[in-house]
Amino acid sequence: MTNVFKILTAGIVVCAAGIGVQAANDPNAPKEKPAMTQNDPNAKPAEKTQLEMVTSKGTIIIEVDNKNAPITAANFVKYANEKFFDGTIFHRVIPDFMIQGGGFTKDMQQKSTHAPIKNEASNGLKNDRGTLAMARTNDPDSATGQFFINLKNNDFLNYQGKSNPGYAVFGKVIKGMEVVDAIAKVKTGNKGPHGDVPVEPVIITSVKVIEAKS
Repeated sequence: MTNVFKILTAGIVVCAAGIGVQAANDPNAPKEKPAMTQNDPNAKPAEKTQLEMVTSKGTIIIEVDNKNAPITAANFVKYANEKFFDGTIFHRVIPDFMIQGGGFTKDMQQKSTHAPIKNEASNGLKNDRGTLAMARTNDPDSATGQFFINLKNNDFLNYQGKSNPGYAVFGKVIKGMEVVDAIAKVKTGNKGPHGDVPVEPVIITSVKVIEAKS
């Protein structure tokens, strides 16, 4: 288990020295609202929002859970709507664990982000195979734009209390898991200070909302 947590620290928890960690969110700041149903400003917030992620390995359809992870889901949708993910890569791939993306360009330049968000890992959603969760630093409330897709049930990433705050799951892959598995099989190596980087960049061409469901 010690080795697993070392991998986690190197993989999902991006070192503060590497990204210039911003201060955690003010707990008194206004909370972000769940995504609204498209084209109807008077509609109830959608419980689920589906997004299409086009990659150089194929297309992945994602469904985010606005009901159980309202802050995290809204954060992901906001980045998608801003085209933040377009042209980024899956920069860390660890077989039988997870694939991580959403923060670096193909030349390993890190993108600027919005302020960090509150950790919603206590929402009851589990880090099971095919789920999406937020990457963060050792500060539980430090997630910004980077996310990962679980390749198996990673129970040790789940919320277990204040001493082990876990990693916030906010959605799942509903179509294209074979693409995720293909990404997990690519050859990786080191690039500068970064490890487990695909030798041939796996590019996220676009991420866009395709449907919102009540």
